[in-house]
Amino acid sequence: MTESRKVDAVVVGAGIAGLYQLYKLRERGMSTRVFETGDGVGGTWYWNRYPGARCDVESLSYSYSFSPELEQEWNWTERYPTQPEILRYVNHVADRFDLRKDITFSTRVVSAVYDESTQRWRVDTDTGEIVDAQFLIMATGCLSRSKLPEVPGLDRFQGPTYHTGHWPHEGVDFTGMRVGIIGTGSSAVQSIPVIAEQTADLTVFQRTPAYSIAALNRPLEQSEIDSMKTGYRAWREAQRTSGFGVPVEMPTQSALEVSEEERFAKYESGWKKGTLVSILAGYTDTLTNREANDTAAEFIRRKIRERVNDPEVAETLSPRSYPFGTKRPCLDTNYYETFNKPDVHLVDLRKTPLVELTENGLRTSEQEYEFDAIIFATGFDAMTGALTAIDIRGRGGIALREKWAEGPRSYLGVAVAGFPNLFTITGPSSPSVLSNMIVSIEQHVDWITDCAAYMRERGIGAIEATGEAEDGWVAHVEEAGNATLYPTADSWYMGSNVPGKPRVFMAYIGGVGVYRQLCDEVAAKGYEGFTLQGAMSPA
Repeated sequence: MTESRKVDAVVVGAGIAGLYQLYKLRERGMSTRVFETGDGVGGTWYWNRYPGARCDVESLSYSYSFSPELEQEWNWTERYPTQPEILRYVNHVADRFDLRKDITFSTRVVSAVYDESTQRWRVDTDTGEIVDAQFLIMATGCLSRSKLPEVPGLDRFQGPTYHTGHWPHEGVDFTGMRVGIIGTGSSAVQSIPVIAEQTADLTVFQRTPAYSIAALNRPLEQSEIDSMKTGYRAWREAQRTSGFGVPVEMPTQSALEVSEEERFAKYESGWKKGTLVSILAGYTDTLTNREANDTAAEFIRRKIRERVNDPEVAETLSPRSYPFGTKRPCLDTNYYETFNKPDVHLVDLRKTPLVELTENGLRTSEQEYEFDAIIFATGFDAMTGALTAIDIRGRGGIALREKWAEGPRSYLGVAVAGFPNLFTITGPSSPSVLSNMIVSIEQHVDWITDCAAYMRERGIGAIEATGEAEDGWVAHVEEAGNATLYPTADSWYMGSNVPGKPRVFMAYIGGVGVYRQLCDEVAAKGYEGFTLQGAMSPA
């Protein structure tokens, strides 16, 4: 058997979360190993290299806040940063803080087993290495476990296939090709306009249309960069106490309290801001009252009709089966306008379902389509997929995937009863995907690091969420979710995009600022809701 190496902590994943967690643990003097499946840092920005990939949070807000020097020295070029620019930034951070020396690349963690006698985790990798650690910290990302469409014949097609979540690093040239793309979520909304510039013919297969808002992306002015750099401290504090991790003026009125003309003016003003929350946060009841939500939804459908020439195509692209905001809204650059091109076609899979892939393309219930290449923009097993893909076993040998068979259960979205010293950064039941991810990542990493330091200062061997605290948090998250329209939609927020996955609202809607306060109160009370156990085993 390979001899195991002892460290204080193992971190799984070298994306934005894993890098910051490594930095913080190192700052506290804790020996740390990071394991990363890819051959470079970046996480979601390492894998998602599809054409047109960019962040839907503004660049000046989507960046680390822990280093004022880093804030001042890095210069973003566009309002919404592209994947290559974000990846350059993440690589700069890894180099600037000398993080790579503790990261093992091209290595997958396959199992992690908790040893109750030593209060430590045994972590096994696919290279045969075994690491013994007090803390196991999962920085695996919320959208990192991709999924394919559930149709026969995926291996039958003779041409190349691509998934937007695992795009070839060398890129793909579609010049002159007939291409089919399945899916119309965020990655498709971003990539379709770019791919359509190359292809001879592009056919988009849509099951559920997205609500998408024009991003109004542009190069940044030096004056706004300078202004943000001058005011970063106040802006960061506003991010941390906001609802979404993106400071916005909070609404005070119901959408149903005002006239149609006033509502339209408010939505039009929000549209011109070109942000995800500008219309969503227009009124107090957009996410809680279907009638109020319908007013915002119809405004966006009106915009779609203005942007698409063919009324029938416009109607097919207009969402009507779910409330606005209850599936991840999209930001786009010329998405709807792309369907005005004569060589771009839209197939409604609600009317003519996808039957199978064939040797030459794919077949719907109506006809067969021949392609030179097929793209799957079919999303992810979100929130839980990357965690349950690893064989994680806690107290008594219970598997995490077994515990979560009926849906994820955690305390604060950061700890799981029965799994001592296991932490999940932006795990299920935390704000995570309903927020600016980097704000939520930093909050979790800071909290986890403080917790680990608290334990080591007191010689505590293990910390574990109690079953009662976990039950209480699960009930609170469910109650908060049920007070909104989110559960009325079949979305990846609910796990509905994965056949057989339990239908559970997997994020906390209470808000970034409220959630931070709750976590801080737990820590201030000596980690209320946790059991602190025994003396620490010598490392």
